[in-house]
Amino acid sequence: MRRMFRRARRPSPGWLVLPPLLALAIALPWAAEALGTPASTGLATRMAIYAIAASALNLVLGYGGMVSFGHAAFFGLGGYTVGILYAHWSWQEPLWGFIPGTTSLPVTLLAAMAVGGAGAALIGALSLRTRGVQFIMITLAFAQMLFFLFVSLKAYGGDDGLSVRRQGEFPGLNLRDAAQLYWLCLSLLVAWLLLLWRVTRSRFGQVLSGARQSERRLQALGIAPYPYKLAAFILSGMGAALAGALMANYARFVSPDMLAWTKSGELMIMVILGGVGTLMGPVLGAIALVGLEYWLAALTEHWQFVLGPLLIAVVLFARGGLMALLRRPGAPGRAQA
Repeated sequence: MRRMFRRARRPSPGWLVLPPLLALAIALPWAAEALGTPASTGLATRMAIYAIAASALNLVLGYGGMVSFGHAAFFGLGGYTVGILYAHWSWQEPLWGFIPGTTSLPVTLLAAMAVGGAGAALIGALSLRTRGVQFIMITLAFAQMLFFLFVSLKAYGGDDGLSVRRQGEFPGLNLRDAAQLYWLCLSLLVAWLLLLWRVTRSRFGQVLSGARQSERRLQALGIAPYPYKLAAFILSGMGAALAGALMANYARFVSPDMLAWTKSGELMIMVILGGVGTLMGPVLGAIALVGLEYWLAALTEHWQFVLGPLLIAVVLFARGGLMALLRRPGAPGRAQA
């Protein structure tokens, strides 16, 4: 058991390259403007948003060993929270007669995380009583239930989705400026990663890692894994909802597709592609998948036939994902902090 807990304390590779990479990320909008490719800022914003969602999934998948195939539910709940609050603000009609609509971004982000956390608490409380294939299927079932619920809500666009014609308002920022929206998403990504770094290296993270490896050993030590797994599931749902809320502000549109099982599959691919159970792996996976989809779609309309074999090649020949490449001797970022 001590060996299991010591494993959770091992630092991830690549810490030495993080400061210069962060500096490059901050400077990206200026570089894109200088190179005449302003669309790159929007692409980087999508990468940052999906990196938050993938990192949230990785908390339960990589660190907790819980293969959730329904995290798109929380991503969609976050997006629809923003969309519904905007709709009631534009209609000048309080939600349920007492919740006023708003376009304040801090308020809508907090509301989205609260809704995502509440949804994760409800789904997790039931799903975590199962394990294995049953857990995978019940999380998928809950996500599909929410998907069809929002399809049926004609007041909020139903299957056609809901437009958010006005982006959230953040004090001191003009989020209509693509660069400022990107910097906000990047800042939230860094804050989210710092939170995950602290959580996974705390005693809570050690118990979560121990539950992934052997729940029976934890129970033999007198530790009940269920409350820890549920808390991790709730925190993960809040992170996915945060990403969904940011996506609603970026795209200015929400639809049931945000809750579809295919979105859960995309998030899982990002985690596996980057490296399961690593802090920066899901970030690399999100950057790689979103970037490949963008550039391959510009080359051919049959880009999926190219993307599929590339993903399979990474899984087969780079076990551990892209982060495994950094662990190889001589790879950049091999030095440990």
